[in-house]
Amino acid sequence: MSDDKDEDLSMWDEALDEQAEAREAAETVELEELTPDDAPITGEEKRKLDAILDIPVTISMEVGRSNISIRNLLQLNQGSVVELDRVAGESLDVLVNGTLIAHGEVVVVNDKFGIRLTDVVSQVERIKKLK
Repeated sequence: MSDDKDEDLSMWDEALDEQAEAREAAETVELEELTPDDAPITGEEKRKLDAILDIPVTISMEVGRSNISIRNLLQLNQGSVVELDRVAGESLDVLVNGTLIAHGEVVVVNDKFGIRLTDVVSQVERIKKLK
């Protein structure tokens, strides 16, 4: 029986070591400021751009979805499990104001959850979804 405990502890140690390595490998990315490429922008254009850049948006990560009846919804209580439409290990959706902009995977950095973007939806695809 102690062999089983030793194996369990060994598996946990390996998992913790793997997570620590992933945490060390994670890097913080500095985002570049938007700058004009060609002609300098006028004061009026800068004021309009500043107004747009200050608009707050809601970013959310979606693990999955499920459709259930109201009857089943009302029966949910603590400990209930709701099956989602995704398999374990599949990437999460990154939504801005409800619009899909990217896919990513969950990471833990300094005891906080984060998301590493693995695929960003192109601007053309995002515009198509708006129509």
